[in-house]
Amino acid sequence: MDSFDSDGVRIAYIDVPPTEGAGTPILLIHGFASNHAVNWVNTQWVRALTQAGYRAIALDNRGHGESEKLYDPAAYSSEAMAGDAVRLLDHLGIARAHVMGYSMGGRITAHIALDHADRVRSALIGGLGMHLVEGKGLPSGISEALEAPPGTPAPNPTAAAFRTFAEQTRSDLRALAACMRGSRQTLSRAELAQIEVPVLVSVGTLDTVAGSGPALAALIPDARALEIVGKDHSTAVGAKPHRDGVLAFLAAQP
Repeated sequence: MDSFDSDGVRIAYIDVPPTEGAGTPILLIHGFASNHAVNWVNTQWVRALTQAGYRAIALDNRGHGESEKLYDPAAYSSEAMAGDAVRLLDHLGIARAHVMGYSMGGRITAHIALDHADRVRSALIGGLGMHLVEGKGLPSGISEALEAPPGTPAPNPTAAAFRTFAEQTRSDLRALAACMRGSRQTLSRAELAQIEVPVLVSVGTLDTVAGSGPALAALIPDARALEIVGKDHSTAVGAKPHRDGVLAFLAAQP
């Protein structure tokens, strides 16, 4: 991976050209405890996008993958991570890009669409619905489960699942615990009403983490919802209907 300095934090990224042509850029922002490879490469997103003629750029969020690990929750605000994404566009000399995020990456994408609209061609918010507003979705105890010694029982099944996933991705558990404590900012209905870029909200119909995708889309002026039938939070991201819906949405953008 390549890397750059984002206001003092080293951020790793990939930049994959399209199969043919120059390619409109799309910036991909992964979810909590994941990384660019797990979220976007292994799920065939990068392949599908580049074959469709897009330039696929994917970063490892701070605290994740090959990017720098930080241990202060204050370093992981959605605004700070949105800043990393925008500075990556600056670093690559890209004025505007489609921005697509999943789960925590969807939260970051929404903040970019609100605060940096001039840099966004369209915003694709995956794996996150009304819980962007309501601040619900994940139970307590995830940070504590990540910090606990190996073998310690987790306080609930979701916390246990995140611990297992973080270990599978060989993540820095202490950095992830700080990220979980610092990165769950919401947006108000009034703020969502100020988003002017085209938005696609994609949520699996069995997703119990995200909240309603159609309800979130209804709060954003130029938004539509894509329901990924029969998929939950973990299976929706790489589902073929998800890719097909996103590619159709992108193709309709000017």
